[in-house]
Amino acid sequence: MISKILTNEGVGWLVRVSLGILFIWASADKIFHPGAFAKIVNNYQILPGELVNIAAIILPWLELLCGLSLITGVFVRPSAAWLGLLLVVFTLAVSINLGRGININCGCFSTSSHARTLGVSLLLQDFGMLLLAAHVYYYNNRFLSIRRFFGAR
Repeated sequence: MISKILTNEGVGWLVRVSLGILFIWASADKIFHPGAFAKIVNNYQILPGELVNIAAIILPWLELLCGLSLITGVFVRPSAAWLGLLLVVFTLAVSINLGRGININCGCFSTSSHARTLGVSLLLQDFGMLLLAAHVYYYNNRFLSIRRFFGAR
């Protein structure tokens, strides 16, 4: 089993599961504190007011579902595509606010007022996660996936 994990198939599995865990972790605090997350979404000053609460409710659940999908190996490509889209939109939102000179809590992993603020390092982190999502999308494997266990094609 260890030798299989060290192959390309195992590395692909490790990337897929790591990205899944990362997005589950990212979703947790936002799901438990939707009001605080709505304030963070509003601070970006991009969405019209009537869409802020909807986005604050839907986005964390989408992150959670996509993360679970990646870990279980079910609907991997659509989940990687959704996460890639979320990362592109978030990167654009961060870039716009950096250009405006606005320094706010990013809302990435915590709704706390002491959480990470916007910066170039955040953009680099998001670009790295986007590369991981692209890897999962293009090199999807079924190593240790539920679909493979049940013989789905």
